[in-house]
Amino acid sequence: MSPALKIVFHGENAANFRPGLEDLLQGSHQIVTLSQGFEGPEDRAHFETADVVVGVTLTKEMPYPGKMQLLQAPAAGTDGIQRDCLPPHAKLANCFGHENAIAEYVMAALLLRHVPLLEADSALRKKEWRFFAGRPGALRTELGTQTLGLIGFGHIAKTLAQRAKAFGMRVVVANRSDVTSSEVDQSFKLDELHAFMQICDTVVVTLPLTDNTRGLIDAKALAGMQSHAVLVNVGRGPVIDETALYQALQTQRIGAAIIDTWYQYPSTDHATCAPSQFDFAALSNVLMTPHMSGWTEGTVKRRKQCIADNVNRLSQGLPLRNVLN
Repeated sequence: MSPALKIVFHGENAANFRPGLEDLLQGSHQIVTLSQGFEGPEDRAHFETADVVVGVTLTKEMPYPGKMQLLQAPAAGTDGIQRDCLPPHAKLANCFGHENAIAEYVMAALLLRHVPLLEADSALRKKEWRFFAGRPGALRTELGTQTLGLIGFGHIAKTLAQRAKAFGMRVVVANRSDVTSSEVDQSFKLDELHAFMQICDTVVVTLPLTDNTRGLIDAKALAGMQSHAVLVNVGRGPVIDETALYQALQTQRIGAAIIDTWYQYPSTDHATCAPSQFDFAALSNVLMTPHMSGWTEGTVKRRKQCIADNVNRLSQGLPLRNVLN
C-alpha cells in the first residue's frame, strides 16, 4: 500500500486546483490549504512538514519545507521559486495545459484587428453602415495574408503555429535551437532576432523568464520590427525590456502591442496596482489584459490532472513528470 502524503496547497493561485483532487488521487492523503502569508503558527508547521507543496513561490523569507519531496508548480512558469531554497532531496516540477487557451487568446486578439466586429456593431446601432460591402474605404484586411513570428517554440508556440496555419498564415520562429516542423516556414536562431523581426507582421513572445531571456527583446530588437507590426507578449513581461517597449509604442515606432504579461502585479498587501511604471493605459495602440490568456476551465482541469498524476507517481515510487531540477 502506498504511503499517505501530506499535500499542502500554498496561496490563492494553488487553491484553485484543490477542489475535487481526492477524486484523482490513488490512496488516502492529508490535504491542507494555506494562505499565502502563513497567518498562524499552525500554517508554518504544515508547510515545514509537507511531503508535497503545490504553489508558485518559494523564498528565503518563507518557512523551510525540510520534509518536502516535491514542489509542484500549478503553472508553467517557476520564476517565483528560488531554487536554492529547495531541500536537497526535493524535486521541482511544473504543469502545462494552458497552450490551447493561450492560442485562442492570441488568435482572437489578432482576428479583431482584421475583423472589426465591435466597431461595426457600434456604428450600425447608430445607423452608420461603416463597413458596408462595396462602400469606398470599407475594405478590411485578412489575417491569413500575414506572417506570424514566434519567439520560442515550446508548448504555446507549437499550438499557435497549428492555429495560424489553419488560417493560412506564414509562420516563422526564432528559437535557441533549430526548429523543424511542418507548421514552420522558416527558422532563426535567437542571435538572428534582427533578421527575424524584419519579416514579421506579428511577433509573439512565448518565452519563460530566466537569466538568459530577461530583456532579450530590447530596443535594438524592437527597432528591427516593421512600423506596422504588432508585438504580443504571453510569455513573461520582463522578457521584453519595459522602457524600450513603452518608448517604441509611445513614438509609434511599432504599430501596436497586445500585452497580457506585465512588470508589476498585485500582492497580498496591495490588491490593485498599475501593471507597469509607465502609463501604457494612455497609449491608444496597446491592448491591455490582466494575465488572463491561459486562465480557462480547461487549463485548470488539465493542470489538476497533472498535479494528481505526479502525486500518484510519487506515492508509488515512479519517475515524476515535468521535473525541472
